Amino acid sequence: MKKAIIFDLDGVITDTAQFHFEAWKMLADSLGFKFDRADNERLKGVSRMDSLNIILEINNALDRFSPEEKEAMCKTKNDNYVELIGRLTPADILPGISELIDDAERHGVKTAVASVSKNASSVLSSLGLLHRFDYIADAKKITKSKPDPEIFSVCAEALGLEGKDCVGIEDSQAGIEAIHSAGMRSVGINVTVTSRKPDLELRSTKELTFDLVTE
Repeated sequence: MKKAIIFDLDGVITDTAQFHFEAWKMLADSLGFKFDRADNERLKGVSRMDSLNIILEINNALDRFSPEEKEAMCKTKNDNYVELIGRLTPADILPGISELIDDAERHGVKTAVASVSKNASSVLSSLGLLHRFDYIADAKKITKSKPDPEIFSVCAEALGLEGKDCVGIEDSQAGIEAIHSAGMRSVGINVTVTSRKPDLELRSTKELTFDLVTE
C-alpha cells in the first residue's frame, strides 16, 4: 500500500479550470489577442508566467513586452481569477475527493497538494479543506513547472517519503509526466493522453476509491 496520496488541485480536488480560462480570456480580450478553449488546454498544470508566454507565443507577441509588463499582465490575470474564485464553497469539491481524504486519514496515509497555483491556499480555504492535508506545496518556491517533477518531489520530501511510496493524482498530461519523473505511480482523471499514459486511467473523480488508489 502506498504511504501518501499527492493531489493536483485544479481538475482533481475542485474544478477551477473555468475560472482560469475566464481570467485569461479577460486579459487576452483586453489586449486584442486570440485565446480560446483549445489554447487553454496548453495551460493546464503550467505556471502563471509560462501560461502568459504561451498566450503571447500563440499571438506572435512573445518578444513584444518587457519583463515588467509581463509581470503586470500576470497580476491582472490573478486579480481576475481571485475575484472569480470567491464564488467557491465546499459544494464545489469534486465527487469522491472528500471520501478519499477521509479514508486516507483513517488509514494513516498522508496527503499533500501539488499545485503550481499561488492561490491554492485560498481555494482550499474556500472549500473548507485547508487543514485537511499534511502538506501543501508553496508554489512561490517551486522554480520549475510540470512536467518537471520538482513539485511532486518537494511534496514527497516534506512528507518524509520517497517517490516510490507515493501515488499522484492529476488531470493533465504534464502532471502525469511529472509524477512519473518523480518516481511515483499515477492516477489520471480524464487525461488527454499525448505521451505516457497514467498507470490508472479514470474518467472522473467519482471512480476514485481508497483501495484503488493506494494499492
